[in-house]
Amino acid sequence: MHPQLQQELVASTGPLPGRQLVDVRAVGGGCIHQAWCLTMANGERLFAKSGNLKAMALFEVEAEALEALHAHADPDWLVVPKPLSLSALPSGAVLLLPWLELSGCDQRALGRGLALLHQASEAAAPQRFGWDRDGYIGAGPQPGGWRDGWGACFVELRLQPQLALARDLSLSGEWLDRLLTGLRQRLEGHAPKPALVHGDLWGGNAGALNDGRGALYDPACWLADREVDLAMTRMFGGFSATFYGAYKEVLPLRSGWEERVEIYNLYHLLNHANLFGGGYVSQSQDCLKRLARTIT
Repeated sequence: MHPQLQQELVASTGPLPGRQLVDVRAVGGGCIHQAWCLTMANGERLFAKSGNLKAMALFEVEAEALEALHAHADPDWLVVPKPLSLSALPSGAVLLLPWLELSGCDQRALGRGLALLHQASEAAAPQRFGWDRDGYIGAGPQPGGWRDGWGACFVELRLQPQLALARDLSLSGEWLDRLLTGLRQRLEGHAPKPALVHGDLWGGNAGALNDGRGALYDPACWLADREVDLAMTRMFGGFSATFYGAYKEVLPLRSGWEERVEIYNLYHLLNHANLFGGGYVSQSQDCLKRLARTIT
């Protein structure tokens, strides 16, 4: 942590109320911002995420998403860190969270906990899809807004904004319009219930605690088909058969879910192509062509 930012953190009465900071240690895992383990005089540890003042907008969205997930998680199975403070200090922004001891390897509780979270949020969610504010998917934009239909939400609020940014894909209008119309109709026919989803569920944003429970963090939440979370778990791997089995014990998957995996992960491929380029551009092109052959 930058020395000046560390001094401001210690001096401020907001971020560390009643706590005396004695050690700051950098930890890995941060792709966009810096991550730190803070040790207090009483031995308590906290997790801090820091960035420049422009990071405040991302941290605000993340804190709101963590609050939402925390409210629906069953703490016997799943831990979602509830934000302790969010501070805009003169030298940068800092988000403080409880420390998670991620030393477990059994993903049964993670799978069951995710299913219970989806189940609880389906029962409480309004019957519409989307989110009430613009957010982020990684460092990319994730527009807010609401749609009554799932197909319209996924196409208009997720695929079309990414496609508008995708200058390297060399997309022609007519066949793409047909594809998006077909995807909208296919997903409307699926007719899922809105559920609170993590939204960016790859292996680096989930884990198992040393007490056996699962943990989720770094979300990009919205109300969506719960299958979007399961689809992304298959994009980069890292989730075990135990995870999927425990999930399906609570919430069996509906017919056609295998086909929807590629549809839902197209959103993440496009986002990665827009952020990183490289092989993600060709992967996005290949995915669009495959879907065009099967959907239109």
